[in-house]
Amino acid sequence: MIARTVIAGAHLVTVDAAGTEYPDGHLVIDGAEIVAVGGGAPPAWALDGRAPDGSPSGEPVGLTRVDGRGRLLTPGLINTHHHLYQWLTRGYAQDSVLFDWLTRLYPIWARIDADLTHVAALGAMGVLARSGCTLVADHHYVFPQGSGDIVGGIVAAATEIGVRVHATRGSMDLGASDGGLPPDFAVETTAAALRASAEAVAAHHDPSREAMAQVALAPCSPFSVTADLLREAAALARDLGVRLHTHGSETLDEDAYTRERFGMTPTEYLESVGWLGPDVWMAHCVHLDDAAIARFAATGTGMAHCPTSNARLGSGVAPVPQLLDAGVAVGLGVDGAASNESGKLGEEVRAAVMMNRLRAGADRMSGRKALWMATMGGAKVLGRDRELGSLEVGKLADVALWQVDTVDHAGLVDPVAALTLAAQPPLALLLVHGRPVVADDTLLTVDEPDVAQRVAAASRDLAKRV
Repeated sequence: MIARTVIAGAHLVTVDAAGTEYPDGHLVIDGAEIVAVGGGAPPAWALDGRAPDGSPSGEPVGLTRVDGRGRLLTPGLINTHHHLYQWLTRGYAQDSVLFDWLTRLYPIWARIDADLTHVAALGAMGVLARSGCTLVADHHYVFPQGSGDIVGGIVAAATEIGVRVHATRGSMDLGASDGGLPPDFAVETTAAALRASAEAVAAHHDPSREAMAQVALAPCSPFSVTADLLREAAALARDLGVRLHTHGSETLDEDAYTRERFGMTPTEYLESVGWLGPDVWMAHCVHLDDAAIARFAATGTGMAHCPTSNARLGSGVAPVPQLLDAGVAVGLGVDGAASNESGKLGEEVRAAVMMNRLRAGADRMSGRKALWMATMGGAKVLGRDRELGSLEVGKLADVALWQVDTVDHAGLVDPVAALTLAAQPPLALLLVHGRPVVADDTLLTVDEPDVAQRVAAASRDLAKRV
């Protein structure tokens, strides 16, 4: 049987190349694929069980009709940078800048294992789903000896919640005794990190168009990873056909570190070890000069913009309008919950508008541009723009339906402003691969109170290990 979902009457924002919107739109989904998008009432074939070309369907059609009146319909949001394990360490080092914050938290994170990470990922991805997120890119880089299959725990949690995941196998091999920031007990050897990276790809990466789980390689940062690991991880990823991710130009301290240690800016250093290209995306990129922006654009390197985390740590505001003007693919990221305790991707759309207007001016970041970053921009950053990121025929059905007729949003002349300027609207429905994950602002796939209890217990457990 074909499972068909018809959403009608919503303000539909396609986020296609033309920026098409339908104030009274419809969307038709067969299984996991979008088969019709348009304005006005849905076509007759969609409601009477026929195929999209109007011919009799080859098999029975099970129809679900969704009333979209008073709703805003968008693509599912895409989170291009997160640290799911940090859901267990929220509230620490509340007034610290990045390097001090890391020094405070590394000893706690170095006691993490696969079971604790799985619980943290359940909590973090549950909250992400309830904020409209359908794809989570996670950057995990702390792998204590004997900690088990941490990447597998993250993938398993995504399966339970029902969202897509790009789980990176991160790494750190530059401890404090060798001039890095992490304590020595929190790092791996270069060889062990590379071997485990290849194993993670073999075990969990799905290269197919409909993939629910993919893996990228993600050495942590220029101040926690050796040049050898950066070079060899880049070569390994390209040999395996997977993407590359790291932190870059997040703080002035990082800029000073690479200039003193290597005589180069972070971007110059990363390019020197093979880390610019269309298969690479960097997190933060707060302190990029004009030359770095030009290199990002020329090489096709993508960027994950994390406005709330950058504000929480006092790192600054990334030059996002300039990056977009140069043609750089920019997506949004929540970043780790230890530097963004809210953990909601939907809130980052509004934060991106406000932060970038504060830096560049009110006319330099529209709400729709921020929504583009949260959807199609994120899909481009992760190499999934052919199948995700917009509501178009032939794309996969990752869909968010926002309720915008409550007292919080009633009377807004532009429904899109409910998501981009006002308080985050509740979710009426979230579909991932055509399957419902959230309805009426409630997770359908897991028991929320049970997950909350497990997260609280895991957080206490981790704290006691230090």
